[in-house]
Amino acid sequence: MSTAKKREFLSTAFDAESLGFLTSDLGLKTLKIPSGEITNGPLLLAHAQTGCDLIVSTGMSTLGEVEEALGVIAFGLMYGMGVKTPSRVGFKEAYYSSQGLNLLQEKVTLLHCTTEYPAPIEDINLNAMLTMRKAFGLKTGYSDHSEGVMVPIAAVAMGATLIEKHFTLDKRLPGPDHRASLEPVELAKMVSAIRTIEKVMGNGVKGPMPSELKNRPIVRKSLVALQAIQAGEVFTHENVAVKRPGTGVSPMDYWDLVGKTALVTIEEDEVIL
Repeated sequence: MSTAKKREFLSTAFDAESLGFLTSDLGLKTLKIPSGEITNGPLLLAHAQTGCDLIVSTGMSTLGEVEEALGVIAFGLMYGMGVKTPSRVGFKEAYYSSQGLNLLQEKVTLLHCTTEYPAPIEDINLNAMLTMRKAFGLKTGYSDHSEGVMVPIAAVAMGATLIEKHFTLDKRLPGPDHRASLEPVELAKMVSAIRTIEKVMGNGVKGPMPSELKNRPIVRKSLVALQAIQAGEVFTHENVAVKRPGTGVSPMDYWDLVGKTALVTIEEDEVIL
């Protein structure tokens, strides 16, 4: 029996030649555009013209720079190879068109990112991920360069649809990335925690959950007879009280009940039905 995992190979191109290799030779369907290339208009356009799904990291960027980059990408997605001459005006028109927006929503995921290794906690600014989601209406995720697993887990709780985290076999290896990376055991813990968070987030509908239903009649309260109430006797503030369990008339009906007449005899502490 095969034990192969369904994992898609992914890489980043920093020039047109590498982009061609990834798409034409390796046949990648998803490409990652790194933060340092977000103002590289020609490379952004070349990425968009491949028709691949794009993951766009936004480290070091202003909101305006992200919008400009999305304009280039929208133009490339709309017009393919050379149908129209690229220009700032054309990029802006593509970005603000309904077709451009639809293509961006279909093809692009934005990643909030702090480009420092490791990234200081006070510079993470996870709320910027929400700002981009609101501003652009696109799927948003988080590319993490902080130490440990806390920040990416928090990002998932805030709605990140994708997490990027550097991986290493040994944090003590030379180079800028290793200290901000996760070793195998840590990576497994992060993935496990993210899967838990996904379950915790639920569907957003406010209502009793299945595990709660058995507790509702136990912990809620009902209107009960504070003393024996004879049939034909009037319910008053003196003979009606609120007690557990919650299997009878709701205490929210207290004011509607007071002043009415009992139809049957109710014993002391008996739930009013």
